[in-house]
Amino acid sequence: MPIPGRTSQVMSTGRDTVQLRHGQTAATAAALTATLGLGAACWVVAVGQMNGMDMGVATRLGSFAFFAALWVWMMAAMMLPGAAPAVLRRAQAGGVRAVPLFVGSYLAVWALVGVAVYAVDRPHGSFGAGAVTIAAGVYEFTPLKRHFRRRCRESAGSGFGFGLCCAGSSIALMVMLVALGVMSVTWMSVIAVIVVAQKLLPATAAIDVPVALAIVGLGILIVIAPSSVPGLTPPM
Repeated sequence: MPIPGRTSQVMSTGRDTVQLRHGQTAATAAALTATLGLGAACWVVAVGQMNGMDMGVATRLGSFAFFAALWVWMMAAMMLPGAAPAVLRRAQAGGVRAVPLFVGSYLAVWALVGVAVYAVDRPHGSFGAGAVTIAAGVYEFTPLKRHFRRRCRESAGSGFGFGLCCAGSSIALMVMLVALGVMSVTWMSVIAVIVVAQKLLPATAAIDVPVALAIVGLGILIVIAPSSVPGLTPPM
């Protein structure tokens, strides 16, 4: 025969569990919506700022303040969609309040990468862009790339640590973007697709090897026949 007090306690515990699960679901949904919404908004802002500024390999970075602001918008647009699983894990572990700090520190890593890019960027032509592209393709084959890519897909305790791993995975692609034309929406879109795919899809040689070879092939084509590569040179 059921004991009234114990039955009431079990029912209350069950309701609390259901409410907790509903709260966690709502938190993760809010975190996902905010992350993807911010990423979409950053695409709009970045594309608007880049409009009419693409000069192919002749594109200059401009003043540090201008480049730094644009770089943050670009990185948020390109990186946040692929970071969504990590953001969800963080929301589940620490609640919605933990998400802004996680995302902010993650983007701070990419802001530091932008500072380094600005410091080392030098005027270059199609040969330099091709050489950087070849190097980016070769990096895709290295154990270091595989290590950082695996770490980027795993759970991270902080946005900063997660950002370091993801920067290690995608740094060559970002340098490639700068070399090909940092104000090019076309190259930004292509590289963003590769970055997001590598964050969300498991590593498999059937996909990764052809992509890496395609990047190397693109670099070789840029070196030997730059005029044949769409989006490499500014429109006449």
